[in-house]
Amino acid sequence: MTSRAWQTTAYGEPAEVLELIERPIPEPGPDEVLVRTSAIALNFPDVLLCRGQYQVRPEPPFVPGIECCGEVLAVGADVDGIAVGDRVVGSRIGVLAEHVLLEARGTFPAPPSLTDAEAAALTVGYQTAWVGLHRRASLHAGETVLVTAASGGVGSAAVQLAAAAGARVIAVVGNAEKGELARRLGAEVVIDRSAEDIAARALESTGGRGVDVVFDPVGGDTYRAAQKAIAFEGRLILVGFAGGEIQEIKAGIPLVKNFSVVGLHWGLYLDRMPEIPRQAHAALTELAASGKVKPDVTVVPFTDVPDALTRLAAGTTVGRLVAVVGA
Repeated sequence: MTSRAWQTTAYGEPAEVLELIERPIPEPGPDEVLVRTSAIALNFPDVLLCRGQYQVRPEPPFVPGIECCGEVLAVGADVDGIAVGDRVVGSRIGVLAEHVLLEARGTFPAPPSLTDAEAAALTVGYQTAWVGLHRRASLHAGETVLVTAASGGVGSAAVQLAAAAGARVIAVVGNAEKGELARRLGAEVVIDRSAEDIAARALESTGGRGVDVVFDPVGGDTYRAAQKAIAFEGRLILVGFAGGEIQEIKAGIPLVKNFSVVGLHWGLYLDRMPEIPRQAHAALTELAASGKVKPDVTVVPFTDVPDALTRLAAGTTVGRLVAVVGA
């Protein structure tokens, strides 16, 4: 039997290099599970994968996609705690398909309180935000968090999680529509970077003190502004460079301002410290059950993935895009 998958034929822009193919349904190997996907969250790393610019660089042809929700159809040898019929979420490069193989260590129970589309968007972005804020930044209630790209996938997750932790959130967005989303997710202050000075507004909003934590998936000018806005003993979490320019750390700035610059690559935890993703997922499931966390998703048909990724790459999307299989 075969099923459909989106395959990258060469490096380039998603709309130019993605091809919908039929391929055999794979068989799970040891420590793997076969999942029939119902919803696949789209992320900026999918764009980077297509371009050959992601931290992991598969050689074409390959299937992108990094997080999904679906039903377990089969389990491989040595898999414990996951059974056929389970509704799960998981992360692994190659899930932009109707049938996928997930590693057992990267597969988690889907939160019962969320729809398939919402659950599909809970793994990578939300776990990245949770690990960044709670493990890497040691966020405390009452602190102030500046989130750049606050309406994007990982940024919107960081806004919700910081607010849920009792922090005051300052959100940086690209336009008024994105600002409305940031406020709905819990931001107290919204900065429109197209019309306002990020550092000046952040300092004004904190009485000149600066922010305790910066959560930055953007890089470039946004990162440089965040350095100016950070408080004494602040923590600046580097998550990505969606703006296209990788953050450049000049050691003298954190030295004289006495703040920390902390890197975060969530995927490494699956290999090196898998207990951390499990801890993050358990916390996120509880937050979802309590109503404090709920991904803001826009559903697109599986056949519209190249167009959706093009819009995501252009920065015109608000919240999360999720491709629904069968739609």
